[in-house]
Amino acid sequence: MSEIYVLRVNGEEHAVADAWSGESLLYVLRERLGFPGAKSGCEQGECGSCSVLVDGVLVCACLVLAASAVETEIVTVEGLQPAERGEMSDVQRAFVETGAVQCGFCTPGLIMAVHALLDHDPDPSDLVVREAISGNLCRCTGYGRILEAVEVATRRRSGGPGSGVGARGVSGPEVVAE
Repeated sequence: MSEIYVLRVNGEEHAVADAWSGESLLYVLRERLGFPGAKSGCEQGECGSCSVLVDGVLVCACLVLAASAVETEIVTVEGLQPAERGEMSDVQRAFVETGAVQCGFCTPGLIMAVHALLDHDPDPSDLVVREAISGNLCRCTGYGRILEAVEVATRRRSGGPGSGVGARGVSGPEVVAE
């Protein structure tokens, strides 16, 4: 039996018509509402490519029933831009500047994980960062540039100097704190 319900995604309400109650949030976001940022990697909650925020909590959208997300605030990677549409968030810019994007498949999930982390802990230790991104699999980067991107975003948010050279000694483009 199909249903009609409304999801609040990136600050806007979207009607979901002709839905099956067993559809995952990932499927509804991508196929019914046109938010392709969350990727379908494993559909078992193991890779993190489908990570989104539901009421500020990082979740794997493949494991959440879409109908259960009614009356929640869902934020996808598309909803992270600043007020002026088309601009990248600080974390997105840091990923691009440090070359942490490679093939890009895991990037949206990692960016969501880093946003969730920095929104709750503005100055995380290296161990906390590694734990926060541990649910996201990347087969391209080896994580060095991803960790550097987190350092750059952390410095940018704190207003500290952004040299682009992380504590791990990986050289990257110069980053100026804004």
